[in-house]
Amino acid sequence: MCERKTAAGCAEKVKENENKVFAIAIDGPAGAGKSTVAKELASLFGLIHVDTGAMFRAIGLKALRLGMDPADESAVRPMLDDTAVTLELVDEAQHVFLDGEDVNAFIRTEEVSQAASNVSTLPSVREKLLELQRALAKKQSLVMDGRDICTVVLPNARFKFYITASAEVRAKRRYDEYLEKGRLGEMSYEDVLREIEERDYRDMNREYAPLRPAEDAVIVDTSEMSVKQVLTRVLLSMIDV
Repeated sequence: MCERKTAAGCAEKVKENENKVFAIAIDGPAGAGKSTVAKELASLFGLIHVDTGAMFRAIGLKALRLGMDPADESAVRPMLDDTAVTLELVDEAQHVFLDGEDVNAFIRTEEVSQAASNVSTLPSVREKLLELQRALAKKQSLVMDGRDICTVVLPNARFKFYITASAEVRAKRRYDEYLEKGRLGEMSYEDVLREIEERDYRDMNREYAPLRPAEDAVIVDTSEMSVKQVLTRVLLSMIDV
């Protein structure tokens, strides 16, 4: 157990046990809360948070802007030759730059989300981003979340987690988020649930790097857990590693 029953206390205990560059790798389906957990961990440990999903969103955004089918390998592959995706901290938050443009304000729409899911099935896209992601992990300790971080990108990460939740719970969270941000439009809860299930199917059944828990990952089901409870569960497991 932690010396102090706080998240900060747990983080301090973990840091005492680490004396070199290490990675916290997090995978999971859409809406499970992995990005929230990753951000909390990055803040507690004072590490950079690499949201790999945002990088795929940037590629998806460019494909849409160019009028391409994001699922068309033959169209997207040549586009990658003159595409640059970089991450920078702006006001202590991660921002994604696409060909030098800060695109954070454009990559969170449902259209871009679907495009990101489609481009993520393309080997050429995954290979392009894989090199960047691994290079970041070699230089510094970090928290990285996505859908194949534990299984493909950082298979030797010191800490691995698979954050999940039922499709119904994830759809409700996404529905409430859209409602709060005024992005719901004509979509019903059933529409959001269907999109979640379709996204799950694409991610879990793609030929290249499908979404699945790594054999040595700690699986955390957040369906009936608060963010604080999830964070505590993750931190306690890190101490036990």
